[in-house]
Parts: sequence; C-alpha cells; structure tokens
Amino acid sequence: MVTATRITTPFNAWSTAAEVIAGVDLTGRRAVVTGAASGIGVETARALASAGTEVTLAVRDTAAGHRTAAEIKATTGAEDVRVGRLELSDPTSVRAFVAAWRGPLHILVNNAGVMAAPETRTSRGWELQLATNHLGHFALATGLHGALAAAEGARVVSVSSSGHLFSLVVFDDLHFTNRPYDPWLAYGQSKTANVLFAVEGARRWSGDVITVNALMPGAIFTNLMRYVGDSEQTQFNAHLQALVGEARELPGVGPQDDRAGRRDLGAAGLVTGARRRQRPVLRGLRRGCPTRSGHSERRRGARLGPGSRHAALGRLRATPRVIQPPLARRVPMPKMWFVTGSSRGLGRSFVEAVLERGGPAWSRS
Repeated sequence: MVTATRITTPFNAWSTAAEVIAGVDLTGRRAVVTGAASGIGVETARALASAGTEVTLAVRDTAAGHRTAAEIKATTGAEDVRVGRLELSDPTSVRAFVAAWRGPLHILVNNAGVMAAPETRTSRGWELQLATNHLGHFALATGLHGALAAAEGARVVSVSSSGHLFSLVVFDDLHFTNRPYDPWLAYGQSKTANVLFAVEGARRWSGDVITVNALMPGAIFTNLMRYVGDSEQTQFNAHLQALVGEARELPGVGPQDDRAGRRDLGAAGLVTGARRRQRPVLRGLRRGCPTRSGHSERRRGARLGPGSRHAALGRLRATPRVIQPPLARRVPMPKMWFVTGSSRGLGRSFVEAVLERGGPAWSRS
C-alpha cells in the first residue's frame, strides 16, 4: 500500500523565483542549470545567482549563454556566472561536460527540453524528445553523481510536466520504430521518464544525501512552445479527450495572456526544489506506477547507472511494459488522481475535466 505525506510551502501559483529564494544564502554553493539561455532556465539561474550561488549555464549555444550570463550579472551583481557547452541529445557532448567538471556540485537543475517536436532522430537514431528530455539528463546526472555526493546534501531538480499523463514509457518501442510517431505521445513518454528518474534517483541516492525532486512548472509561454501550431493543438485535444473524455484548448500559453510571459513564475517551482533543506516535493505521480519515499532506503554508494536497457529509464519493477499506451482508448476513471501544478494551465484543465466526470482528484499547486 502506498502512503504519502503532503508537503506544503508558503508559496502559491503566483510566487516568483525571487520570492522563493528571498532570505536564502547559497554562498559557496555551486549549481548547473541546463537550458539556461532562455525561458525559465534564465530565471532559475538568475535566482540562484542572486543568492550567492556559483552558477554554470549549460547550453547548446554558448554565444547565447554568454549574453545571458552578462545579463544575469548586470541584474544581480553576481560575478560567478559561467557558461558550459552541453548538447543533451549528443552523448559525446554530455561526457565532455562531465569530464570537465571539477569539485562538488550542490544543485543540478535538469531544465532543458523540447516539446511536441516533429519526428526527428539523433545521429544515433534516437527519438529527439526522449534523447533530449530524459536520456541526456540521465547521463548528465549519473555522470555527475560523484560531484553531487561530494556536496553532502545536493539537490537534483527534474523538470517534468502534467503531459506525462499522455504516455507510459514504452520500453518495447522507445523511439517509435514500430508505431506511428505522435509528438505528444513522445513528449509524454519523456516526461514520464523524468518522473521515474526522480523517484528512483531519490531512492537510490538518499544514502549519499542527494535529494531528487520532480515538478510541473506550469504553462509558461517560452521557446518550448515553438513547435505547437494548429496541427499539434488538434493532436493535443485528441489525446486529452481520450484521457478524460473532453477536449480543451491549451490554456494560458499564448502571448495574449500577460501571465504566460512570466518566466519568473515558472522558475519558482524549480528554485523551490533546489533550495537547501527543502524536503522532496514529489515522490512519484504517475497513476499505475509504484511510489517510493525518497528516504525509504539509505544505501550509501547506491548507483543509478547503466547495466540494462531499463536502467536508463529509472527502472521500477512494476512499470508496465506495453506496445500501445492507454490513450488509444478511453481509460476508466481511477479511484484517485494526484495532480501537481494544478492551479493553472494544463494541470487545472485536467483536474476540472476529472471533477466534471465525477472522479476524485487531489491537487497540489
């Protein structure tokens, strides 16, 4: 039987990253934020730098990274903002970043990502969304495990999405080689993998005093939305209807909504997960997948690394192995839905749709 303890904070959906970090002194701490040249990654890095953290912006475009670093320095007065090249879809780039790191690492924010992209393959034939959103971050986190353990109290933040509800991790066809490609199923699979990594990483690394959090930052209008056009909106509606019996528009993500451009709102959740002495805010959220406390086992030195084709996906013994995700049909209403990031955006629409169908939902902002 799974038990859960509700963890609350004084913050809400309209709290900014600056408000979350206010009064927190991170002097002497070191952080890496992926995808920090744009979107909520910039605001996350800005908040951490303002608290005294030495921040490394891990980015594909180092020119953009240096411009961002200069802007963060100018607005915060921080001097120690660095830039490192990282292409998450390229294992060689990830290994080079890991090899170049020296000393302890106190905070790792796995923020970079791509959403609803057209079918694209990496040089190794991997589906781009899974390769970028999960596999690259998995390799980065496990590669930096020694540095995280050396920090003696490190935090890892895995940025997921309520879009994880669109798909399980389909172990038998991870890269859509034997089924038609669907950008939202690919995105959902990668976001489920982010959650499973957080759950299993927290369990295995608790003995090294490494806390792994996962979160849904909300619907924020950033470059992440660049692939979402009319076609993608239609596919999104079809999947949402299959899931909860009703199609809805993507809420609060257009530039016409002033709040949609508030990257500092989206970054607030990332900063909350990265703060020192903040207990895990998520212990697992997929319906049908086992949940484990991040502190249930304290095995010092336990590693989350390769060893089987399932290891790179944060393997859980009871994770279903299916060819087709359940969204191909209308799923039955479970006894309870647990939804994070439900005060706005997709999370709120999902909760409303579940309640309208008579289903119970326990939400967390």
